[in-house]
Amino acid sequence: MKEIYITDESFENINFTQKPLNLGEYENCTFRSCNFEYLNISGFRFTDCEFIESNLSMTKLAGTAFREVVFKNCKMFGMAFNDCNEFGLSFKFEGCALNNSVFYKSTIRKTHFKNSKLIEVDFSEADISNSVISDCDLSGAIFDTTNLEKADLRTSYNYTINPVKNNLRKAKFSLSEIQGLLRHLDIEVDKNN
Repeated sequence: MKEIYITDESFENINFTQKPLNLGEYENCTFRSCNFEYLNISGFRFTDCEFIESNLSMTKLAGTAFREVVFKNCKMFGMAFNDCNEFGLSFKFEGCALNNSVFYKSTIRKTHFKNSKLIEVDFSEADISNSVISDCDLSGAIFDTTNLEKADLRTSYNYTINPVKNNLRKAKFSLSEIQGLLRHLDIEVDKNN
């Protein structure tokens, strides 16, 4: 199948599960209210693209390139970002639901996660240094040998991060959520005193 190159296009209200997106490179494109659910977008390349209010849940991402891509208010359950092409991998998430997605061993420095649900997301062995994770629900998120150096989690909540097993050098946390760093010690912290 011949690959195509598409630039400066807008795709709106398209169900790509019924009308598949052509394999290729998409640059400076916008996908608004589109459905990619369970679609295989392996090998696709997206550069300077925006996905807005779209459903990308359970898409297959083997070798998919996301370079300077913005996801806004998207449903993105169970996505394996660790399968993506690592070259130039960079994206931002705002108002997204990324529950059960995987960033295992991914290098995603300086990534912005804003006002998103990161419930049971796997950040094991990932490098998310210098990232900003603001106003995000991290319930059940897995941090194991994760590089969080200089990451900012001050406004996020419901996380459990073991400071012994993760690099937290110069990371920022709020006092109100500090119990998330102590939970592994099985101690009680009295918030009233």
